[in-house]
Amino acid sequence: MVSRFATQKGFDFIVDIMDRLVEEDMVLVILGNGEEYYERLLLEMAARHPAKVKVQVKFDNVMAHKIEAGVDIFLMPSRYEPGGLNQIYSLKYGTVPVVRATGGLADTIDEQPNGGGNGFKFWGYSAWALMDALRRAMSTFRNKQEWTGMMKRGMAQDFSWDKPAAEYARVYERVIQNRS
Repeated sequence: MVSRFATQKGFDFIVDIMDRLVEEDMVLVILGNGEEYYERLLLEMAARHPAKVKVQVKFDNVMAHKIEAGVDIFLMPSRYEPGGLNQIYSLKYGTVPVVRATGGLADTIDEQPNGGGNGFKFWGYSAWALMDALRRAMSTFRNKQEWTGMMKRGMAQDFSWDKPAAEYARVYERVIQNRS
């Protein structure tokens, strides 16, 4: 995770399931800063589980991109997220996002029950819904062919302004023609 440490970003979930996360076959890497409560809890968890939890409390844009490019799964369990850029960065880097289905996260991440998507979503606002989505992701990760397909689909997506700008131009041209 690379995020502001705040309830809005889903850190209440992370704290709720931290003991379960350290039991999984994974290492949790967290970069960011924010609410002192979460900073303290995350640093304490990292101190108790140094082989499983890595936390840096700071804003570091260069490190943020290195983390997103270097991990397998990127977590974004936000309570709300009107747009969201990190899931798009993750897709471009070939990192599979696990997101809460809200706002721009719901719009950009497509989970398909039998493959074909670009990430994983959870709909309910609960730590257990996040844990379920994370377990689906880790299960899929073990199927290298399916996982590689997800990575490639994410990297192939076009999030540029080229298509929307062309569509706006067509709408404006129609309006001008209709006024004539």
